[in-house]
Amino acid sequence: MEQEPKFIDYIEQSIIRNWDRNALTDYKGITLQYKDVARKIAKFHIVFERAGIRPGDKIAVCGRNSAHWGVVFLATVTYGAVIVPILHEFKADNIHNIVNHSEAKLLFVGDAIWENLNEESMPRLTGILLLNDFSCVVCRDPQAQEAYEHRNVLYGERYPKNFRPEHICYRKEQRPDELAVINYTSGTTGYSKGVMLPYISLWSNVAYCHEMLPVRPGDRMVSMLPLGHVFGMVYDFLYGFSAGAHLFFLTRMPSPKIIAQSFAEIRPRVISSVPLIVEKIIKKDILPRIDNTIGKLLLRMPLINDRIKNEARRKAMEIFGGNFDEIIIGGAPFNADVERFLKYIGFPYTIAYGMTECGPIICSSRWDKLKLASCGKAASRMEVRIDSPQPGEVAGEIVCRGTNLMLGYYKNPEATAQIIDVNGWLHTGDLGTMDSEGNVTVRGRSKNMLLTASGQNIYPEEIESRLNNMPYVAESLIVLQKEKLVALIYPDFDDAFAHGLEQADIEKAMEANRQELNLQLPAYSQIAKVKIHFEEFEKTAKKSIKRFMYQEIKG
Repeated sequence: MEQEPKFIDYIEQSIIRNWDRNALTDYKGITLQYKDVARKIAKFHIVFERAGIRPGDKIAVCGRNSAHWGVVFLATVTYGAVIVPILHEFKADNIHNIVNHSEAKLLFVGDAIWENLNEESMPRLTGILLLNDFSCVVCRDPQAQEAYEHRNVLYGERYPKNFRPEHICYRKEQRPDELAVINYTSGTTGYSKGVMLPYISLWSNVAYCHEMLPVRPGDRMVSMLPLGHVFGMVYDFLYGFSAGAHLFFLTRMPSPKIIAQSFAEIRPRVISSVPLIVEKIIKKDILPRIDNTIGKLLLRMPLINDRIKNEARRKAMEIFGGNFDEIIIGGAPFNADVERFLKYIGFPYTIAYGMTECGPIICSSRWDKLKLASCGKAASRMEVRIDSPQPGEVAGEIVCRGTNLMLGYYKNPEATAQIIDVNGWLHTGDLGTMDSEGNVTVRGRSKNMLLTASGQNIYPEEIESRLNNMPYVAESLIVLQKEKLVALIYPDFDDAFAHGLEQADIEKAMEANRQELNLQLPAYSQIAKVKIHFEEFEKTAKKSIKRFMYQEIKG
């Protein structure tokens, strides 16, 4: 019988076992060992006590990935307070709203973000501290102010003979279903809801990582997904820390150039990424380096000899540091042709499917067992089914239940009742199929599905996946306008201009793409028109396009 799970045990035991190992590094910046993290946690626990923070109180953190972000998270959950991670990409008014809605007592914030905030818009906060040096820039409680200013003295008084591993004894959660995290997710629906994740969800997701991923104490990992999003928070940070790994935070936008530079130096063991980053690197840095003419053909007809295949694999591995067991790809749909190419050359990738409400994992399988175009099988301690009379052939909504599930949406029982039914099944809003072996294939979002005048169901993601592989296309959206399918395209202007194309040439190239794409599509899903966008589509933190912003374009 499985022992009652304790998420905090993962943190406590990892600190004790890895006391003298490197833990958290800001790339080109500070490094904290596990003992340094433990000491900072101890100081914050003293400050929280003196500041009147009680278990269950909310503490918000908003900033780019950093070692200090990690310290705040760990100090909060090991104290028994509720952490409220806020994506640093959110606008000031959204940050104000989240801080107020969550009833946070403290806010830890990056200095660049703080410049755009207004403390008067967050009246319930007792303190605001900067993440870079933990200085207190707003304090509305004299007792808390004194604790912040004298934390080193207070720490010395409590631990006069140095802080040692035997001092590590964190508050254990009273119940597995006790609230640990409120994660506000701003998705393609355009507004934020506070997802309440209990300790048992964190434990189950981290336990799944331990079951599936080959990370050992001292292994290096790179955290490039935003820690404010649950995918990066669990797969990179919480799993890596609990495994005794050495985590590197890029502290900047993970462009292909930054990735190539940092990964060559860090040589990470396991990598987590959203599809967009992998797709850009494969298309821009791998295929052209093989041979530009061959590269353009590989995505559609990967019938190449072993020499070229091995060379493609070697270069693809090299650009990600050359030392990893696998890349975990999740957070958004993966381009089907890029995936087929990676599988063909033997590149070790794994698809993870989930959502914030499951903290995040629903389905995943390791790359050596992953069925092409699927997202694998249900994760441990999760049940998954397809709401369809023929789940292997006719797409239906993907529904799931199990240990990973959220408690509900914070202060929003109506929204909770809409997504979790009376039998405990969470309705994902995604459409998919499941084969006889349990492999789940996601077709698209049910709310994205387009219904034509002829009654045909169109899954725009499937068309976009093909279109995005065509010449000079950076990204695209398929929308329904006046009963016709229209392709909104943001061209790869850099590539086009590098090949001598001018504006009129780009327009002709997009029209040629439309005609070629229609040759591959059935009559009911033909693209009637192309419209060029001159700026990238706005995206969520996990790099999904905010579709709702482009549905009502007229003309």
